[in-house]
Amino acid sequence: MFSRSSRYRALPDIVATDAQGRTLVSKTLRPLPPVSGTVGHTVEGVDRLDHLAYKYYQQPYKWWRLADANPEVLSPPALLGKEPIVTDRFRLEFDGAQPPWAALVQNLTAQTGVEEAAVVEDVRLVPARRTVSGQIVTLHIEEFERAVLVTYNRLNASDQVLAAIITASGFTVRPAERLGRVGRQIIIPRDVTA
Repeated sequence: MFSRSSRYRALPDIVATDAQGRTLVSKTLRPLPPVSGTVGHTVEGVDRLDHLAYKYYQQPYKWWRLADANPEVLSPPALLGKEPIVTDRFRLEFDGAQPPWAALVQNLTAQTGVEEAAVVEDVRLVPARRTVSGQIVTLHIEEFERAVLVTYNRLNASDQVLAAIITASGFTVRPAERLGRVGRQIIIPRDVTA
């Protein structure tokens, strides 16, 4: 049933009985192998696992080595952010004393397709020149940027719908940033025979 080069060929068979009482033979789960001798690759918008396998191993069928080494990339479309479940980052502004964080999260998670919403606060140091006692000095001033990360199914919701919910919750929202693998590193494990 499996070719000689299949990574499933050597796995032991298991026997199970289904709800109708039939005996079925199948293979056990294949554990992820340890990854060693790794190099990094920065994902570009045109990358595919089979193309990367050809680039690094000269064999496109070794795409599964890349999948094993990068379990957060659950499917080839996930590599490029084309899977239905995505995470968008919406930068927020609020005019007032106390932002309604709880209401925002509640309104977002009530939307069909939204799996998770979390408010994050990023702090960055911004250099500013000031004159102190006749001397110019550089100060580093903390600036806070608030955002909400929303993980959702693109088949049920869109960034425009989520932006409307955020606006209705009392916030000013900037366009969404898709958090994906493009521009990030993936592991390219050392080549081994299949």
